Amino acid sequence: MLALTFPHLSTDRIARGRHGRTWRQTGAEAPPLVTAHKEKNAMRIAGLDAAAEARGLRRGQGLADARAAHPDLDIVPADAEADRRLLTALADWCDRYTPLVALDAPDGLFLDITGCAHLFGGEQGLLADLLARLFEQGFTACASVAATPGAAWAAARFADGPLIVEPGAEAPVLGPFPLAALRLDGETLAGLAKVGLKTVRQLAEAPRAPLARRFGRQCLLRLDQALGAVEEAISPRLPVPTLSAERRLAEPVGRIEDVEQLLLALAMRLQGGLERRGAGARALEYALFRVDGVVYRLCVGASRPVRDPETVVKLFRERLASVGDELDAGFGFDVVRLSVLADGAMDDGQGDFSDGTDGGDPDLAILLDRIAARLGANAPVDARHPVSRLQAVESHEPERAEELRPASQDTPPLPANKMSVPPAVPRPARLLARPEPVEVVAGVPEGPPQHFRWRRAHYRVTRAEGPERIAGEWWGHEAPEDLHPAPRDYYRVEDEDGRRYWLFRRGLYGAAGGGVAPEWFLHGMFA
Repeated sequence: MLALTFPHLSTDRIARGRHGRTWRQTGAEAPPLVTAHKEKNAMRIAGLDAAAEARGLRRGQGLADARAAHPDLDIVPADAEADRRLLTALADWCDRYTPLVALDAPDGLFLDITGCAHLFGGEQGLLADLLARLFEQGFTACASVAATPGAAWAAARFADGPLIVEPGAEAPVLGPFPLAALRLDGETLAGLAKVGLKTVRQLAEAPRAPLARRFGRQCLLRLDQALGAVEEAISPRLPVPTLSAERRLAEPVGRIEDVEQLLLALAMRLQGGLERRGAGARALEYALFRVDGVVYRLCVGASRPVRDPETVVKLFRERLASVGDELDAGFGFDVVRLSVLADGAMDDGQGDFSDGTDGGDPDLAILLDRIAARLGANAPVDARHPVSRLQAVESHEPERAEELRPASQDTPPLPANKMSVPPAVPRPARLLARPEPVEVVAGVPEGPPQHFRWRRAHYRVTRAEGPERIAGEWWGHEAPEDLHPAPRDYYRVEDEDGRRYWLFRRGLYGAAGGGVAPEWFLHGMFA
């Protein structure tokens, strides 16, 4: 486990914003920089740089006292939200070392480097590379490696420099550290100090039962977690991909052509792993790590499992075209990674010459996937499902007989004997989402309409066909309240100008209707 902390996160953010990403300046050349916020009706120091620390300033100190002792202080309002965004961006960048990165707010990260350190020449090489790159970006960072998150956290913050704690050596290494190294709250630390316990070694040697009775189990739990007696898990901020392949480049690349060529090579490497699993990719992510710390993540989905490298490249080519100028290569990308976020079973059997009704049209599936990749997250239909299709629903009500579903979702059509609308019955070219009420004058109570008023306009009916009765849906407790079991009598009518409408009367006259007068609605228009 690698623990990473940024002791001057807020001031580094301000300095980088003022002078560029790789700017560095010594305390002798610049005034001490601090950030301040209001706490208990007083302005106090929230963050400070190395120059301010060298002058004896500390977090939580009153700003008035600090300014009186050091009139040349550079004071900037604290912005916790901006610091949080920066920490999240740093966690994103650390994904180049391991996909298991967890936030340790407000100024730290955990990296599970199990199985990853050998890619960088071991744990020492990974530590050196990580800290050197962060320094070049303008960050002050401290890091340590240990077998437990607690020990790594303590060493990163209280050791004199980068430290690798060997498994089993946690107790002697952490022994001289203050109790704050165990991530205890302020109240517990103050109580332990009153009884003379100030270091981790003193706490470890003290009787456990009296400590648990007086201070609770939390202090002993933190001690056991740091020493490895109790296992502690971290929660990665991103899901772990099913499969991934990456390429680390000696020279950064910036051309789209090179990005696509690397993508093809990675897709070919993933193809073998997917074949061994008997699966195909349903969701893919192409991560591009820029040399200055910016990370671009491009995601595409597939309506059916895919593993053909050329198909994968086609999907991402549409995605790259959709982002356009938003993909700024800057000084180039030095790490690229292709990951399978979700997969599905893929039949390796030989195809036949069927019409494709049982498995769908593969060409249509690829077309839908390319359209979805091109539209991306700015699609007008649904940001999660940019391409949708109409799917038949088993319902008597015409407005509920079909619905929009993601094109990538497997939705086999209903059997012919369960389709809501028989093919032989005429239906309007435009169906209103909800029937709209109209005022109707009929010659006889149960006859076709002769006049109707809709949206403040009057229409005279010259021809009428019907009725076609559709029974109401009286079953199911999930049916909407406005869906009464009253039947509908539909009429196809034509007005004086030749326009044709689809109207229906809901309810029955007399005792059959329960004493409620029928209502008329307009449901659609014919071409």
